[in-house]
Amino acid sequence: MDLVHTLEQLLYEVSTALYLPVIAGCALLVCYTPLQLGMTLFESWQRHRGQFHERVLFDLRLARLRDAYQGLPRRLEIEVERLLQAEELQLSRRLDRVRFVIKLGPSLGLMGTLIPMGISLAALAEGNIPKMAGSMVTAFTATVAGLGSGVLAYLIALSRERWARADVREMAHAAELVIARFAPEQAPAHHLQEEADDALAITA
Repeated sequence: MDLVHTLEQLLYEVSTALYLPVIAGCALLVCYTPLQLGMTLFESWQRHRGQFHERVLFDLRLARLRDAYQGLPRRLEIEVERLLQAEELQLSRRLDRVRFVIKLGPSLGLMGTLIPMGISLAALAEGNIPKMAGSMVTAFTATVAGLGSGVLAYLIALSRERWARADVREMAHAAELVIARFAPEQAPAHHLQEEADDALAITA
């Protein structure tokens, strides 16, 4: 029995030690997710006006490669594919900035619910009603914050994934045009656009 009591006390101390980090994490998510929403709305406004910064930068880099390896068709094809893969990786990393909130938000919300409830029950056993009430309020608030951040991040990720796929398709199309024009004998039998879509689908 002493061993069981010791283990229970150890678990209680561990969960209590995680109280502040979990609550702080929920608070950071509450600040971080609206920031990402604002950035997404701003990007949506830019796209509505026909401004696609990633595509413009890709076209500039593609033009530099075309000029640098114009007389080397095989090298041009390799460098163009490498550039396209780098752009896919960069877009995937941008998506990861939101994707992690989808899973982290509900997880922190659940932890932020259970830990204060344990503290609340301990306070109830001691007869400390005000402390119990405060812990219960914190528990329900953490739940709402975690779930709300996860839902909002999911909606943001849907929009950004759709934009990323559209950008990658346009980039792959531009890359295929360059290869077909300056390295027609090196033109790949498969389509870069299909590879780009598959790469984004794997990272989703």
